[in-house]
This record gives sequence, structure tokens and C-alpha cells, in this order.
Amino acid sequence: MKFLGIAFALACTALFLAPHAAQAQATRTWISGVGDDVNPCSRTAPCKTFPGAISKTAAGGEIDTLDPGGFGAVTVTKAITLADEGVGEGGILVAGTNGITVNCSTDPNCVVILRGLQIDGGPVGSNSLNGVRFVAGRTLIIDNCTIRNFTGGAPNGYGVQFNPSSGTANLLIRNSSIVTNGPLGGTGGGIFVLPSGNPTVNVTINNTQSSNNGFGLRVDTTGMSGGSVNTTVADSEMNSNQNAGIAAVTGASNVANTITIQRTTIAHNPIGLNANGSMAVQHIGGSILFDSSTTGVKAVTGGTVDSTGGNAFFNNPTGSGPTLTIVGPF
Repeated sequence: MKFLGIAFALACTALFLAPHAAQAQATRTWISGVGDDVNPCSRTAPCKTFPGAISKTAAGGEIDTLDPGGFGAVTVTKAITLADEGVGEGGILVAGTNGITVNCSTDPNCVVILRGLQIDGGPVGSNSLNGVRFVAGRTLIIDNCTIRNFTGGAPNGYGVQFNPSSGTANLLIRNSSIVTNGPLGGTGGGIFVLPSGNPTVNVTINNTQSSNNGFGLRVDTTGMSGGSVNTTVADSEMNSNQNAGIAAVTGASNVANTITIQRTTIAHNPIGLNANGSMAVQHIGGSILFDSSTTGVKAVTGGTVDSTGGNAFFNNPTGSGPTLTIVGPF
């Protein structure tokens, strides 16, 4: 009888634990165009979409694509990597919504990595909101991605919209192409850094093209009450946008907004560089700025643009604004 009692207890324990074991999250999962979200997202039984796999992937884990496909818009609330490892186009095609939303509101140390993805807002008339929208978390890394065709009206229409409001927030974009975002003649653009509150924001853009958008890069601190924003752009292209190639805009507060530009081409924009506000500062060196249709360098309301040397600066109308400050030889 004692033996039967022990066996019964063990059986009950096994029954209790079995469902919990089945619900355990994996550190690495897979998705496939021919997968199914009821699967466990293993390599041999992949899921079909990022939303289907993300609930089965542990925080800090990775979701990989096994073949080309369209894998669905997704909201990320924990540290994770979404990656296409060169098996064909790992795409997110949407209409009227965001491609990827990062909102780690419960984890201020969350790091999200997007690698090798094609994020597409669809054909003209889709009015898709933003390719990637960041609301909360520690770090967003966009590596080797293409983000295109997000043309939703204000306050949307951006390839990347980075909106932290507290703590330290980092944005790193490298080896990527951000093109044809923002409706023709309207608001929107390529990379929009728009913090609020008092965060410390660090932005690094390297070997990236932000072209044929409403603007190339705009860093706007008018909604901040404190903190600072420091941006570095290197080895990149900001060409053929409808408005400024690179703009720094500040409000009445004492929030520093500094953009350092190195080895970058800024061409065929109405305004090449725009520094607007007393705390807006742009340093440019080793770069090419040419063929601006309206103004090559615009610095107004106390904004400053200075050169660290080694630039080629030609075929631009003269700078404008009564408070224009250009320091150093271009």
C-alpha cells in the first residue's frame, strides 16, 4: 500500500508539471512561410509569424527565419532579437499600421535587435504608420534592414520614429536603407528622433542611407523638459529628401541637441543642414554637402553649424538666417 501511495503521488506530480513544461519558453525559435503558429516554433516545427513566435520565446532570446516570407507586424515588450539570416527576404508587409512597435515599459534595460529584415508599408494609399516605432526600453539596434513606404499622415509617416521619455535610451542604425517614407508634400520622413520628458538619448547612425523621404534625419527636442540628445552620423547618405537632409531642432528649454557628422554625403535636398534653436549644434567634418536647392546650411534662432575641416561644400545657395554661425573652413 505504501508503494501504491508513492506511485500515485508521483503520477499526480507528473500530471501537474507536464503542462507547465510544455509552456516553457525557448531561447531560440524559428518561423517559416509554411509554418503554423500552433507549433512550438522549433526548427523542425516552426511558427508562421513573429507574433506567434514571440510568446514562445524567452526574454533575451532570438527568433530566426528559415525561408523567405511575410511574417506579420509585431509589438515587442521584452528584450529579443528578430533576425533574417540571409535565407531570402524576411519581410514585414503592413497596411495602415506600424511594422514593429518596441514598448518595453516594464523593462527599462530591454535591448531589441532587428537584423536583416525588410519592413514595408505597402503600395501608395496604404497609409501605413511607421516602420519601427520605439516607445520604451534601453536600446534599439537596427542592423542591415530596409525600411520603406511608410506614408501615414501626422503624427506618423516615418521609417524610424524614436520616442523615449525617460531613463537612458540608445538608438543604433547601421548598414541599413531607409527610403520613400513620408507622404509626398506632407509630414513624415526617414529617421525621426522625438523624445519627451527628460531622457538621456544617444543616437548612432553608421553606413546607412536615408534618402527620398520627407527628410533624412530630424532630431527634435522641443517636447523635452530635461536630459540631452547626442547624435553621431558617419559614413552615410542623406540625399534627395523633400525637406532637410539633417535637422536639429530645439525649443525654449536648455536641452542640448548635438549632431556630429563625419564622412557623410548630403546632397539634392532643399536644405542640407538645418540647426534651429539656441541649443541646436551640428559639427560636420570630412563630408560632402552639395546641390541643395534652397539653402546649403541654415542656422536660425541661435542654432550653430561648424566645421571640423575636410569638407567639400559646393553648388549650394548661401546660408540663411540672421543668427547664422558657421565656424571653420568648409
